[in-house]
Amino acid sequence: MGLPALRWREPDGGELLAYPFGPMGYYTYMVRTDRNGTLVSHENVLDPVHFARLKAGMTEEEVLRTLGPSVQSWTVYFKARDELVWEWRYCDDWGEPARFNVLFDGSTRRLRTTMSQTESMRGFFGMGDRRQWCKR
Repeated sequence: MGLPALRWREPDGGELLAYPFGPMGYYTYMVRTDRNGTLVSHENVLDPVHFARLKAGMTEEEVLRTLGPSVQSWTVYFKARDELVWEWRYCDDWGEPARFNVLFDGSTRRLRTTMSQTESMRGFFGMGDRRQWCKR
């Protein structure tokens, strides 16, 4: 899979590696290895199961370890709300391209809330069925 976008050393001596398939891809794989570099597990983390693991008060680092890096060019700071928004693209449970947002308090850099919406609901890329974009 090449070089990971992010890498963390685990307490047991293994590593957690983030492999986003992008820059606007629908999948980010988190790969775990043991201390010898042997593959322990790999899974796509851009799905509702992993999104549900995010809780108010989490740090940016905790969010990164859960979902991997967001789409950098979609990161936005809203001064009036003192809010930093990270965004990921993913395929929802119905095979529709969607966006998942994490909203951080701009001062504390702690997670405030999350939100998700399909690209068709947000009017991205015109009208029409986009489900073929999510086929593997």
